[in-house]
Amino acid sequence: MCGIHLIWGKGANQESIEFLVNHSTHRGPDQKAFFSPWPSLWIGVNRLKILHPGPDADQPFFAPDGNSFLIWNGEVYNYRNLRNILEKMGIEFITQSDTEVLLHWLKIFGAKGLESVKGMFSLIFVDLASQNVLVARDKNGEKPLYYHQDPTTLMISSESKGLGKLLDSKLDEGQLDNYYFMRTALPGKTFYKGVKEWKAARFSLIRQHSAFRWDNIPEIKKEESLFTKDRFKELLLQSIKRQFHADMPVGMLLSGGADSTLLYSLWYKETGGSLPTFTIEHETKYSKKYVDAQAVSKLAKSIPLEKNAIQVSQKIFWENWDEYLQQLDLPVGDSASFLTWLIGKEAKKSVKVLISGAGADELWGGYNRHQAFLKYQENKGLFLPLKPFLGMLPLGRNWKKFLEGIEPDSKKTFLNFTALERIDHDIFSDYERVFDQKLSPYKQILDFDRRVFLVQDILKIQDNALMAHGLEGRSPYLDEDLLNFWHQITDEEDLKYKKWIREILTDLDLEWISQRKKLGFGLPLLEWFSEEGEFANRVFASLESYKNDYKSNLPKPALQLLENPRKHVKTHFLTLYNLFLLAEWLKLNKL
Repeated sequence: MCGIHLIWGKGANQESIEFLVNHSTHRGPDQKAFFSPWPSLWIGVNRLKILHPGPDADQPFFAPDGNSFLIWNGEVYNYRNLRNILEKMGIEFITQSDTEVLLHWLKIFGAKGLESVKGMFSLIFVDLASQNVLVARDKNGEKPLYYHQDPTTLMISSESKGLGKLLDSKLDEGQLDNYYFMRTALPGKTFYKGVKEWKAARFSLIRQHSAFRWDNIPEIKKEESLFTKDRFKELLLQSIKRQFHADMPVGMLLSGGADSTLLYSLWYKETGGSLPTFTIEHETKYSKKYVDAQAVSKLAKSIPLEKNAIQVSQKIFWENWDEYLQQLDLPVGDSASFLTWLIGKEAKKSVKVLISGAGADELWGGYNRHQAFLKYQENKGLFLPLKPFLGMLPLGRNWKKFLEGIEPDSKKTFLNFTALERIDHDIFSDYERVFDQKLSPYKQILDFDRRVFLVQDILKIQDNALMAHGLEGRSPYLDEDLLNFWHQITDEEDLKYKKWIREILTDLDLEWISQRKKLGFGLPLLEWFSEEGEFANRVFASLESYKNDYKSNLPKPALQLLENPRKHVKTHFLTLYNLFLLAEWLKLNKL
């Protein structure tokens, strides 16, 4: 895990590359370097040492002949297999690092070799002889990458904020609309004008900084014949063995829910070794609703673990808010970001790698919106004609959102379920093309979550919040072999309600975990707002300034909400917090 940076063209100089490197020291506090391999190109890197922590694996990592080098961010989980192939080809190694394996692999196979690399990465491979630069981002979008290009200069960096500040970029006002509905900037965009996101699964072999095009990293499809719980478990175990391996201490983000508990349980059953686990623990007065800490304590009675409970309260929130905000690269409207950051702050004292259950909900149908979509599919003919009449009934918040969201178009319906409120036509147009028409409607929505929500929200939060403390986050459910398996499943029953995850937990005598009600991972926002104390007062004061400063760029529903936000706490507490986060971040970064 690292930060990588490139400036190529008229704007390339030592001062600028040093700015980017120093701006992301937290991403790689163990080593940094910057240099110019040829006039008009500067390269920089921050290294976080996870595999082979010795200095002989530092970056940039040069080939023995000195004609090429690699800087990159991430992990190659199948590096041992690739190394075996390279050794049979006569390659001799001087380290045990995946960096050296990746360098030789790319040197021999070039961009074509990316399809065989299983892992998470963003990388820059430079061929000094031909003066070509290969830039790539992993298939899942686990590792971030951003760029700026104009006719004279190409800039690339692991964080958007460094590029934005270096360029003195202004706010891209168009993203305020998308953020209100979808909680993030539009995929491929950032809040900085001129700074874009390098999309997942994309690579480019760049021969001239002023002109390049992307290609998609091909997926190697290994034909599966068995689509069973046992095969799923076998593949998950393989992923656990690969991703729990490191030369530095490993811990777990453990919520006591199905996904993280299954990972930890299988790890312990396979190895007999306990790991440090990190869990949020809310104040006693909220403990009946927010029960993660109690679930982990109960789990510890049957499976040995090293429990670390991270306390959260309004006092702790405000004590850490400024530091969290300063370290936030891009705002994502999800209070899980703050909680993950808070866990990282404590976890860095004892570990350098944290495993999470990211990806399980998206792929295996774990979210409430997936259940709502299934309900819509089964009763579409009934709900649509009755929608005007049902809307007149005194229904609860969830039913009201469901009825407001249903449309004749299934894709629009799912986007309404995904968004915090019903989206307009322009937002729908931006996202409609993401849906894979070759898939069934239900699998389309899971694939959409994998390619959009997972990348824009869950993985962005995980990387930003943990890398702020120099920690690497890993996600075994996103293993390439598991994804290949998922792609080939045709029976939708196997993709509903995290069926196999729950069944395996039951097999492990953890049925009580598999039956736990799905709870969101976040702050007790409704409770804090309802107390009408410091939290509510500070949030509403910030929102008043936000409305006044940006009212010409806000969508109509946002302006209506901000006219009297106190009146909408019960129905819009999530949106209010999201807008507060954005307002505070914009103010801090002078956008």
